[in-house]
Amino acid sequence: MNTSRFFRIFFTATAVSLLLGGSLAWANDAKVKATDEMAGYLEFVDYGGGTIFPEQIPKDAYAQMVIIDTRDARQFGQDHIPGAINIEWRQVLAQSGRIPKNQPVLVYCNSGSLSAQAGFALRVAGWDNVRILQGGYLEWKAKGGMEAYSKAVFTPKH
Repeated sequence: MNTSRFFRIFFTATAVSLLLGGSLAWANDAKVKATDEMAGYLEFVDYGGGTIFPEQIPKDAYAQMVIIDTRDARQFGQDHIPGAINIEWRQVLAQSGRIPKNQPVLVYCNSGSLSAQAGFALRVAGWDNVRILQGGYLEWKAKGGMEAYSKAVFTPKH
C-alpha cells in the first residue's frame, strides 16, 4: 500500500472511530505501521536526506526538473525560480497527482526548513526522485540563482 493512501485511510478510520465512539485499536495499529514506514525510509535514505546545493545544479538541468515552490501563494507571486509551480508545503501529498515520479523534482521554500518537511513527506510516500534545495530560495538567490553552478565551477582561484 502506498504511504499517501495509507495516511488517507488512517485518518479517515480514526475520524470515523472517534465519531462512532469506537475503539482506537485500529488507529494505534495504523500509527505503528506509519512509524515503521518512516523508520524504513530513514534506514535507507542517502546522507543529507535528498538535499542539493544551488552550486550542484547546472543551468540547463532546471529545464529537466519539476520545480515546486512550497511557499505560500503571496511569496510565490513576489518572486520564484523560473518555471516553478506553487504547491504550499502542507499540500504536497494532497496535490501529489501533479508531481511526477519519472523525472527529477526540486522542492524549495525560503530557507529550506518547510520544503524539507514537504520533501520528507513525498519521499516517505514513494517519490525517490525528490531533492530539497539546501538553503532554499534565499540561498539560491544569494549564490547567483540559475548561474550558481557556473559561478562555483568557473570562479578564478587566487
